[in-house]
Amino acid sequence: MRLYAAVAVSGFRRHATYRVATAAGVFTNTVFGFIVAYTFVALWAERPHLGGYDRTQALTFVWVTQALLAAASLLGGGFQEELQERIRSGDIVVDLYRPADLQLWWLAAELGRAAFQLLGRGVVPLAVGALAFELALPADPLLWLVFLLSVLLGIVVGFGLRYLVALCAFWLLDGAGVNTLSGLLCIFFSGILLPLNVFPGALGEVVRVLPWATMLQVPADVLLGRHHGAGLAAALAFQAAWAVVLLGAGRAVQAVATRKVVVQGG
Repeated sequence: MRLYAAVAVSGFRRHATYRVATAAGVFTNTVFGFIVAYTFVALWAERPHLGGYDRTQALTFVWVTQALLAAASLLGGGFQEELQERIRSGDIVVDLYRPADLQLWWLAAELGRAAFQLLGRGVVPLAVGALAFELALPADPLLWLVFLLSVLLGIVVGFGLRYLVALCAFWLLDGAGVNTLSGLLCIFFSGILLPLNVFPGALGEVVRVLPWATMLQVPADVLLGRHHGAGLAAALAFQAAWAVVLLGAGRAVQAVATRKVVVQGG
């Protein structure tokens, strides 16, 4: 475990070196947050309780989205392009020879990256939003801790999804198409555009049980206090279940893919 902790720290430090890019990202998230916030103000003026949120809760959802955008890689990025390039170039062989598990190595690096992005690009936009608008942020520190746990689980689920996408490069070689599809699915099903509670009827029921819902919708609802007691435990269990399923699927696909590498190189 010390090895993977060191990899996570290295991932944090690696992204901390890009200070100009981080500052630009903070500025972009903040400006985009204002654009979406005023769009929501107009929308909720017409539908004051759309999706079960009042205006204050809806605006909180907007700024939580901006806080998590980079950390959860909701608009792409992260490790998958780098891993796909290593697969395409053949450098993945070096990774497979390391005395470390391939999946855990990349997960640790991704957690380090996400930790930096949450602090470096998440805190300031949320603070600016809280100064500019009335937000429904909780005063209970325990709820913030549960929120961070939910964010962690959402990041692990996001890693599981993108790890499967990255492994497609063993067969496709060029991952551009599957990356684009993955990004579109995340945008539509995670709640970036609108809270998933706004989706009507059967569509709403479906999107709220898909893994993308764990990345933004569930953490935001946890922070808003929409889950209590057994409901809160069920929300966290929902995230944990998807994390286990996707990590298990990634390990199974990895086993098939690495056998293929051995055969090709033999």
